[in-house]
Amino acid sequence: MNVVNVDLGENSYPIYIGNNLFVDKQLIHTLLNGSQVMIVTNTTVKPLYLDQLLDQLNEFKVTSIALQDGEQYKTLASVNQIFDELLNQRFSRNATLIALGGGVVGDMTGFAAACYLRGINFIQIPTTLLAQVDSSVGGKTGVNHPLGKNMIGAFYQPQGVFADTSVLHTLPERELMAGVAEVIKYGLIYDIEFLAWLENHVDQILKLEDSALSYAIQRSCEIKAAIVSADEKESGLRAILNLGHTFGHAIEAGCGYGQYLHGEAVAIGMCLALELSHRLQRINLDDVVRGITLIERTGLPSTLPPELTADDFLRLMAVDKKNVDGNIRVIVLNQLGQAALPETVNSGLLRQTINEYGDMRS
Repeated sequence: MNVVNVDLGENSYPIYIGNNLFVDKQLIHTLLNGSQVMIVTNTTVKPLYLDQLLDQLNEFKVTSIALQDGEQYKTLASVNQIFDELLNQRFSRNATLIALGGGVVGDMTGFAAACYLRGINFIQIPTTLLAQVDSSVGGKTGVNHPLGKNMIGAFYQPQGVFADTSVLHTLPERELMAGVAEVIKYGLIYDIEFLAWLENHVDQILKLEDSALSYAIQRSCEIKAAIVSADEKESGLRAILNLGHTFGHAIEAGCGYGQYLHGEAVAIGMCLALELSHRLQRINLDDVVRGITLIERTGLPSTLPPELTADDFLRLMAVDKKNVDGNIRVIVLNQLGQAALPETVNSGLLRQTINEYGDMRS
């Protein structure tokens, strides 16, 4: 087992990375607070892992709730189901919520924990690669709105994260590839040596080879922990974690939540961000090709959704948390392995980038 610490003063917590962690009774018990525990999962994960987790919690008063699976259910209505159960069971302030599932479950559980009685403890047990390397770490919680992704939420840190590599063996291939998109992101924005390592080991990751998979998760968490520790609430540096996300969120919202997995939309968004970085004369064409080639090697999409026009992109990108005074701001690369802070980009250049990239990749 490896441990990565997220250093946030009194809000610090560990990320445990290894095999069969969430059936480690002693380890889980160290992070529980009080006697009441609620496990929030979804209908897909419940039959796979809920009983195994319940076996480790027989000394506690445990209840569970299984939400519908899918990004389209990441809504206030779903969070309200969690609140209903908490209130019906009369959960107190020293209770603990456990998120057992992917990023959607983790985001909603964390948001419920932040709101219920103005804040109770919660633990993340992410069951997808994307959640293990990204959404479970850093304390971003929330839900989607029809007009924008993750526009309603809170920064709220967990007590700890259990990144159990054994659960990834039940992950559908498409979900695994979506997680690799976020792993590639860390190399692009922060660590050129990690990017080069991924070019040499991405096939082993996709085959779930233990050593490559564990290192990819560990290094991704180390990078995110370092960035979050320096900027917990995204007032500066943390925004670079959104490389490709402004474009990607537009794809998710414009095509309907669920048509593209988050990692798939981000993969396309990173391709656009690479192209835009080149047009801003930050990186050369070889760098663009290098980044897109790695993305395509994983089987992730790199072409734009045919149903979205450049005008659709601009309209949807206008609803983004990084925007200021109505100006669209995006993350670009100064060079491979080094992202720039959010900056305003002329809408004409954005439209040209989207149109010409679409023509080239069609």
